[in-house]
Amino acid sequence: MDTRFCRSHADHYARHGSPYKASYGAREIQPYRAAALGWLEANQSDTYVANAVDRVATLLRAAGPHVEAFRLRGLSPEERAKAAWARLRKAGIDPRRVVAAWLAAEMIINDDPQAERKAEFRQVQAAKLVHRMASGTHKRWGEGLTATELHVYPRPRGRVLRHMGEALERACELLVEHHRSALPKLSSDGRQA
Repeated sequence: MDTRFCRSHADHYARHGSPYKASYGAREIQPYRAAALGWLEANQSDTYVANAVDRVATLLRAAGPHVEAFRLRGLSPEERAKAAWARLRKAGIDPRRVVAAWLAAEMIINDDPQAERKAEFRQVQAAKLVHRMASGTHKRWGEGLTATELHVYPRPRGRVLRHMGEALERACELLVEHHRSALPKLSSDGRQA
């Protein structure tokens, strides 16, 4: 029972990290992701960039065994978050893309005049981007017309996103602290300014 919000606002808070502000859409955040990835590639020799990428690579390596998305029921939020990192590792996601997701969340929130400025919102926005990179499990049994397929996608919400976001924030905190002003700026049409 939530003592602060009604049911719809509590659900919104679990999904988006804010009871009032919705998550950014794919069209809104894609230019920021592209700009952040380009900036990371251009500055890959920087100590703080290398540190953030190494920390994310460590998160992926230390996530434990891969758990199929349909076997998550009954696991704690921490275990589900680790399973999400393990799915990313199994999918071969480049750690730079994960760091770029955090930077994209930082950049879009800084550019938004009506942004939610709480750390939890930033963590959830970045975690949602990362969670989508390798979110599902896909199985196929048999061949031809009699083949059976199973496609399961875990829901990105609640404490799982908070755990992923906190881990990602810790991995990228030095990079953001030292290069916040050097991150690319985007104009209103999505191009670098």
